[in-house]
Amino acid sequence: MSDDAVLLKLTGVTKRFPGVLALDSVDLEVMAGEVHGLTGENGAGKSTLIKILTGAYTPDQGEIVFDGKRLLQLTPLKAMGLGIACIYQELNLIPHLTVVENIFLGRETYKVRRLRILDRKRMLEEAESLLRDLGLNLDPKKRTGDLGIGHQQMVEICKAVHSNAKLIIMDEPTSSLSEHEAEDLFRIIDQVKAKGVTVVFISHRLDEVKRICDRVTVLRDGKRVASMNIGEATVDDIIRLMVGRDIVNKYPKVKSRRDKEALSVEGLERKGVLHDISFKAYAGEILGFAGLVGAGRTETARAITGADPIDAGVIRVFGKEIKIRSPRDSIGAGIAFLTEDRKSQGLILIKSVAFNASLVRLERYSRLGFLRLKAIRQAAEKMSSDLKLRATNVEAVVGELSGGNQQKVVIAKWLLTKAKIFIFDEPTRGIDVGAKVEVYNLMNELVANGAAVIIICSEMDEVMGMADRILVMHEGKITAEFSQEEATQEKILYAASGIAASA
Repeated sequence: MSDDAVLLKLTGVTKRFPGVLALDSVDLEVMAGEVHGLTGENGAGKSTLIKILTGAYTPDQGEIVFDGKRLLQLTPLKAMGLGIACIYQELNLIPHLTVVENIFLGRETYKVRRLRILDRKRMLEEAESLLRDLGLNLDPKKRTGDLGIGHQQMVEICKAVHSNAKLIIMDEPTSSLSEHEAEDLFRIIDQVKAKGVTVVFISHRLDEVKRICDRVTVLRDGKRVASMNIGEATVDDIIRLMVGRDIVNKYPKVKSRRDKEALSVEGLERKGVLHDISFKAYAGEILGFAGLVGAGRTETARAITGADPIDAGVIRVFGKEIKIRSPRDSIGAGIAFLTEDRKSQGLILIKSVAFNASLVRLERYSRLGFLRLKAIRQAAEKMSSDLKLRATNVEAVVGELSGGNQQKVVIAKWLLTKAKIFIFDEPTRGIDVGAKVEVYNLMNELVANGAAVIIICSEMDEVMGMADRILVMHEGKITAEFSQEEATQEKILYAASGIAASA
């Protein structure tokens, strides 16, 4: 492997935080013009590595060479100037600006620079040319916030290409995309690669890593355990390297005895969104919701839990009709809603593990208006131990934890409410295969202890692997119901596309 072909080379890169060795003498080579996969469990060091490459963190030891230059005292501004761009899971766009304004943000073209007069015509022409080159059918004058997540991601890629990036880092780029949008992304990655741009593709979806990458590097516990050509490893090989053991069953479903009716929903309506939603969920059962993006699954969960208003419908919890006008009402009724977007809706990132875990039911830990901090800490420590949370202690700031550990804090928060109905919206999005199995085992424990669990999943294998029954939605309606034994991908896709209903 000649040095001329190496765009990025890390030698012995180490990064320590108080009580944590995040990166331990990591060596890495990324070749010019390749798509290089980077994978590993949550907490393996991927996020720390990204932040070092983009100048947000400074390594304690080691050397970084990019495009033949040794990088010293790297800052985010210097990294961008060198041609290193990163597209994060939380997109870095300004929603009220147009597509063309976001593409040129910070690199505007001026008619008269001294007077700060923008050359809007030239910027529009260049944006149209760039979109055309990448085969994107996007209106550059459209407000970015009005675009879907998939198209917003394309705008981020256009920004990176326009900035003459030599290396584009993509952090879990498909985690919020539909299958069709993911296909579009892969096509764009191929086109970007054809232009000579190098891509580092970070994902827990190993089938995508196998499909799109030329080589893959696996991190575990802050160390690089392997780098290989993608054709040399199976998905099972990569999983084994990630977790240091064989995962025999990716979906460890344990059958429980179905008990009494826990949740009954009849005739739930929300104008233009939900139409006559009726179903039952039982204690001792996992009920799955499948469907395409925009089918109304999340909207159903939000309506049940009082996050969104409803126009009609009856909700019963263990046979008793209840009025849910706000999330407080659903919490009081024993319903836990683990939202899809844990960062903005499930957690307060600047607060500690203990604070977040106790947040929903602070009244349990107060006396005469004062919080019992020792009781909060003890409850959080027990839950952290039960969930195998990887954090220095329960005073650790949640925003500094990996995605999988953040998800465990969300779960801990709801477990401490003593809820009996759990609604998981995309429970394993953005977490690694080992953490996924831990979440699945937790679901098994919940139903074994008499809770009802509802899971909303975009990954068909997941819903088929874990749900006892599966409801399929299309355009705000339930179009089909299958037992785990009856369900096939073909049947679910037919119902999700509305074909079964029309037939």
